[in-house]
Amino acid sequence: MDEKDFRIYKNPDGPDIGAASAPVLEVDGLYFKDLAGTGELLPYEDWRLDDDTRAKDLAKRLSLEEIAGLMLYSPHQMVPTLPGEPFKATYGGKAFPESGLEKWALTDQQKHFLEKDHVRHVLAMKLESGEVAARWSNGLQRFAESLPWGIPVNISSDPRHGASKAGAEFKSGADDVSKWPEGMGIAATFSPEVCKAFGEAIAEEYRALGITTALSPQVDLATEPRWMRFEDTFGTHPDMVTELGRIYCDSLQTTEGQADGWGKNSVCAMAKHWPGGGPCEAGRDAHYPFGKFAVYPGQNAKEHRKPFTQGVFKLDGPTGMAAAVMPYYTISWGLDKENGKNVGNSYSRYLIHDMLRGTYQYDGIVCTDWGITADPLPDIDSFSSRCYGVEDLTVAERHLLAIENGVDQFGGNSEIGPILEAYRIGCERHGEEAMRARMEESAVRLLKNIFRCGLFENPYLDPEESVRVIGSRRLCEAGFEAQLKSVVMVKNQGALPVAGKKSVYIPTRTIKARKGFFRQPMPEQQVDPVSNALVGKYFQRVQRPEDADFALVFIESPLSDGYSSEDRAEGGNGYMPISLQYRPYRADAAREESIGGGDFREDFTNRGYKGKVGTVANESDLDLVLDTKAAMGDKPVIVCLRMHNPTVVSELEAAADAILIDFGVQAQAVFELVSGKAEPSGLLPVQMPANMETVEKHCEDVPFDMEPYVDSAGHAYDFAFGMDWSGVIEDGRVRRFKK
Repeated sequence: MDEKDFRIYKNPDGPDIGAASAPVLEVDGLYFKDLAGTGELLPYEDWRLDDDTRAKDLAKRLSLEEIAGLMLYSPHQMVPTLPGEPFKATYGGKAFPESGLEKWALTDQQKHFLEKDHVRHVLAMKLESGEVAARWSNGLQRFAESLPWGIPVNISSDPRHGASKAGAEFKSGADDVSKWPEGMGIAATFSPEVCKAFGEAIAEEYRALGITTALSPQVDLATEPRWMRFEDTFGTHPDMVTELGRIYCDSLQTTEGQADGWGKNSVCAMAKHWPGGGPCEAGRDAHYPFGKFAVYPGQNAKEHRKPFTQGVFKLDGPTGMAAAVMPYYTISWGLDKENGKNVGNSYSRYLIHDMLRGTYQYDGIVCTDWGITADPLPDIDSFSSRCYGVEDLTVAERHLLAIENGVDQFGGNSEIGPILEAYRIGCERHGEEAMRARMEESAVRLLKNIFRCGLFENPYLDPEESVRVIGSRRLCEAGFEAQLKSVVMVKNQGALPVAGKKSVYIPTRTIKARKGFFRQPMPEQQVDPVSNALVGKYFQRVQRPEDADFALVFIESPLSDGYSSEDRAEGGNGYMPISLQYRPYRADAAREESIGGGDFREDFTNRGYKGKVGTVANESDLDLVLDTKAAMGDKPVIVCLRMHNPTVVSELEAAADAILIDFGVQAQAVFELVSGKAEPSGLLPVQMPANMETVEKHCEDVPFDMEPYVDSAGHAYDFAFGMDWSGVIEDGRVRRFKK
């Protein structure tokens, strides 16, 4: 620890005090930070008082500009920010390589939004290492402490523990956080204990990185199998999602030994996405204007709220409820019967003011999803502002509408101008006293979460200790064990396990050119799914099927897109089927008229695609399986399906002697299972559809309303199905949740 950066004062029966520039007061034999620099102990500086009292005291002292800054949430931060990365920044006016500064130095933009826009909520995206993250966090906190009131920075992160984004091999050594399955994989373990360990690992490593808010869990009910965010959920069963969401938030937020559960080990959970982002029409996602509608043909909206109202709002632990909630971008079509307005969820008075704040009495932070207030781009096929349904309002009016509804914070905004203008308009509409009271209400909620995590007392990290915690062998081994438990074996005709160091054929994959997440063009890819070095630890890799004892074919779910600019240019409406099968299919079973519709960029309201042909970018994955089977003859073919979305496997099942499904694991976990060093134990947390017709006919908001696929052995690939070496698993987990 570098003592010249900050000092630590030990209280005999209270929190440590970490101070860089702030004076430290000694009162009644105890230490307190004089953050306001008054020379006396103010209520907000007194850690003996409860968080609510402290937050209310400080909120009353803040200027309107300072409150507006609290209501901002920074865009994604890259540490360090390198040339060519999507979020640009400078260091002393220079690009990072020319600056001569350390990797953890603050950017010009970070200093500006901290000082000039009073931002105290910062979203970290890239953190190069544990040491860099800890030192960057310390730099942010030192800078914030030097500013009026000394309000610490609440650093947040999107999920960063997913194994699918990690290297192929299990590693530990403090270079990165431990790796766990995606949300669907946690659900596939059917284990509350695994979920608890998952949340505890995230909390421990996040605090070592300086992160005190997690933009998770994603407790959307995964009822629409074509949705691109399906894999990040806890599955399709309402009771399972509710239980796992509750366990995750408890394990994330609870500091043991504290009466209210909050303390130096706590991380605030931001549950998402109210009132449930799962039922997006035809699987199209609301990151894009062409996917902005959530629909409820089964009249099942209440069940989508259950993971919130019965789960993250009613925790078993002492913290009581998730500290924050994020509404989704979607227009929840037809839910607002009272006002008849179809607008984005944060702009819906019915969903936020009447239901979330009123009916369910939620009093935590409501933070918009990122980028909903700016003006939209003219092209509907774009990654742009998501001010759905309020495009006719000004940017300031959009902010005011959300604030009036009960929204506290704006994701991805780091300029206070629009909030100040919203305040001015609000004063004309409601009076200055009412608007000041409304802004203070948000300030109190936002400050409470900073107090709860102990940041006002000591926001500083020991970088050496952070390095010991982050990616420690203990946490990495726990994550890898969870990966093994998450893999589901749905078929095994004597092909698994493979004993001995036999020869294996592993074909490479081809993915055709397509559009990426930001709607940018992505060129065709050639993908070798595993490294020869990893394979060599288990088997001998050969280049020809005829030389192999068995084949291992890695594929992934069909990669499909629900919109085509080319179709629109040729006179169509642009809307296309999102396919869960590999071969092209004609959507003859799709609905004639879309449920949601209407956009200022379109002169029609029907977003239907009935009769159009859906294609996928990785159709060749199916050819890999079929061609490999033909080349191998009677020798075993094992398929490993990386499943983002429930997949129509009828095209390939007969050609596979064994099928493993993974929801985001490192390749080494697959080899541990294939070689018999570990045994499959995962169960499907979803249904696998028999065909695309059953997908097209199902209701986006209803769970388990599809016909599941039945394989050649007579096994239905339904919820809670899975196999181990002995056959179909029939343990207590299978019977816990009834469909």
